[in-house]
Amino acid sequence: MPLEGNYEPGSWTWANDQVTKIEETGGAKGVSMNGMAVVVLWTRGRKTGNVRKGPVMKVQHGDSYAAVASKGGDPKHPEWYLNLQADPHVTVQDGPEVRDYVARTVEGDERAEWWARAVEAYPPYEEYQTKTDRRIPVVVLDPA
Repeated sequence: MPLEGNYEPGSWTWANDQVTKIEETGGAKGVSMNGMAVVVLWTRGRKTGNVRKGPVMKVQHGDSYAAVASKGGDPKHPEWYLNLQADPHVTVQDGPEVRDYVARTVEGDERAEWWARAVEAYPPYEEYQTKTDRRIPVVVLDPA
C-alpha cells in the first residue's frame, strides 16, 4: 500500500511540476528529464510526517531500484535522503506502477556495483561527485 497521509510539495517548483505531470497522466507523461528516465520517490517527512514526493533518475536492476543522493554535487544531502534514513519505508511510482519498497544505503562492493549502474543511467553523477567532499550515498530500494 503506498504511503498515506497529507502530501506536502517540496520547495523546488520544477520537481513538483514533474510529479504533478506524472500523476495527472497516470505515468504516461513526464517520466523523463533531459532525455533520461525518472521515477517518483515518495518518502515520509522526518519532521512533519507528511508524504513527500520527488523525481529521481531511474536506476533499476531486477526488482530493485537505486536512488542516488547527489543533489547535483551540493555539500549537503537532499532532504529525501534524510527522510528515508528516519523511515526507510518508501513508495516508488515507475510509469503507471506504484509499489512499496524498503530503502537501505549500500557500501563496499554493492555500492560500487550500483554506482556503476547509476552512472550508466545518468552520467552526470560522476561530475557531481567531483563537486563535493561528501561521498554521495547510493540507496537501494528493495520490494517490501
